[in-house]
Parts: sequence; C-alpha cells; structure tokens
Amino acid sequence: MHILVIEDDARVAEHIGKGLRAAGHLVDAEKDGRAGLLRAASESYDLIVVDRMLPQVDGLTIVQTIRATGDTTPVLFLSALGEVDERVTGLRAGGDDYLTKPFAMSELLARIDVLGRRGPALAAETKLGIGDLEIDLLGQQVRRQGKSLDLTAREFRILTYLARNEGRVVTRSMLLEHVWDYHFDPQTNIIDQHVSRLRQKIDRGFGRPLIHTVRGTGYVMRVGA
Repeated sequence: MHILVIEDDARVAEHIGKGLRAAGHLVDAEKDGRAGLLRAASESYDLIVVDRMLPQVDGLTIVQTIRATGDTTPVLFLSALGEVDERVTGLRAGGDDYLTKPFAMSELLARIDVLGRRGPALAAETKLGIGDLEIDLLGQQVRRQGKSLDLTAREFRILTYLARNEGRVVTRSMLLEHVWDYHFDPQTNIIDQHVSRLRQKIDRGFGRPLIHTVRGTGYVMRVGA
C-alpha cells in the first residue's frame, strides 16, 4: 500500500517507516500537521497513519478536514493518550482505528493489514465475541453470560490479544511483545500469574473454560476443550 505517515517524533517516524517499508509498503512521511494535511489533501493514499498531537495542526483536525471533503481513506491514529474517552474522540473524528503508544511494530503492521483489507470508510472493530463472552473494545468492558467482569488494564489487554487469536496458540513470548511491549526471559512466571488471575475471572463459575494452557508453550482461547 501507499501510506502517509504524519509523526513529529523523528525516532518514532523512522521506526515506523522502516517497519512499513520492510513489509513492502511505499511510505511518505511528514513531521508536522500542516505539511501532513497538505499532503493528505493533495495526493492519493491507501492509508494514513497520523499522530494525535502534532505541531501547527493536530491529528484530529487533519482527519476532520479530509473527511469533510469526502475523503474516505482509512486512518490509523497513534497516540500516547490511551484513555477510553480519547480513543472514542479519535474514532468519532473520523479515524478507523486507534493504537496507543508505545506499541509493537507487529501489532501496527497487523492493524494496517486489517484496514487495508477493509478498504475505505469501513468502521473500526469495536467488539469481540467468543462463545458467551463479550468484549467491548472501546469501553473496555467484559461480560460473560451477561455478567460484568472487573478486569485490570493488563488483564484486558491479555484477554483481547487471546481473543483476537481465537483457536491459535499464543506463546509467552508473543504475550510479552504484544501486551508488555518488551522482551525478557519468556520462562518468567509473571505471564502465568497474570493469566491465572484472568482465568479466575473469565472461567470460574461458568460452564466451560475459554482459556486453555498449552503445556510448555503458552495459551489458546477457544470454546470447548
């Protein structure tokens, strides 16, 4: 895809550009909002990656402006502002997805691939469902059989990652990269501790477990044994 990246942090922009180019994408980059808006309005792109907080013109204004012209190019917001209200504001401004900094390059690439498959003007994913479990991605709310479950932010991220990989084995290393966003010894029991607490909340008291241990490897989320 031909992708426009609007990011004022030089190191982040370079990191994103290298990752996108390595994945086979063509990348243009701008480091301030005014230049980014001019480029977005004057050229045709398959996808735009834009930071929320930019000098001269902020990311929200950029997206609202191009949407007002009828431009339906998919937009992925990047931001250090990860609160629910901030994500909702970005999506309502016309964004198609919202990724919080810091992020793993693998997740950025995966989200870009999803947006590319959707094409322009399709709504961002806001809910996940596995069996009788419902996950509200915007509100960060989880219910099973209609009962609200109280999860920590880390538990919610683990659950969401497992749910997005339903039926596939998720290794401890994958969880470290995508949920913690850094690398250390995958044999550490910090992951097992968090998953154990998550399972107590998700599976305990319900008919069948959804999170299953794959001995020596990691975990898999699925309905049934």
